Amino acid sequence: MIRVERLTGEVLAAALEDVARLRIEVFRAWPYLYDGDETYEEHYLQTYRDSEDAILVGAFDGTRLIGAATGTPLEDHADDFRAAFDGQDIDMKDVFYCAESVLLPAYRGQGIGHAFFDAREAHARAMKRRHAAFCAVVRPDDHPMKPAQYQSLDPFWRKRGYVPLAGAVASFRWKDVDQPDETAHDLQVWCRTL
Repeated sequence: MIRVERLTGEVLAAALEDVARLRIEVFRAWPYLYDGDETYEEHYLQTYRDSEDAILVGAFDGTRLIGAATGTPLEDHADDFRAAFDGQDIDMKDVFYCAESVLLPAYRGQGIGHAFFDAREAHARAMKRRHAAFCAVVRPDDHPMKPAQYQSLDPFWRKRGYVPLAGAVASFRWKDVDQPDETAHDLQVWCRTL
């Protein structure tokens, strides 16, 4: 039986090592192709330790964390993501940033992704945030590493009321699995009114 729980504070901080493991494993696949390491993850996930209003939604199979979704007020997240909102008619203090959603492949298609969004959006509403947003990596359709059977998550996100925010593109660096060094990647901001 899979259970989904909202974690905050010390319980959230205690789970971040498992979140790092999931991020490295899940984001290694298309479309992120992230060649992650524990040192980078520890630095990146510090945001969730530092933000009083951060949330981690964990999906557990018994005691094992098999999926996780994170979020913080936008102003608490990386400058690269905040910069994508420059020139938008949205006050940064109205935005809750739904960062990663990672779920092991064997557990997909069971409604856990919806539970992740439901919990983060409820958290954002409780904080009186007016918008929820996230970023999705942009890859060309003809990328040589794109699996033939890949199904975009765009329909799932649109069904939840998210749309790409015109002109809002973040740039973030990471090492792809087929590259020797970090490179810049564009990430499209998706947003919805709560």
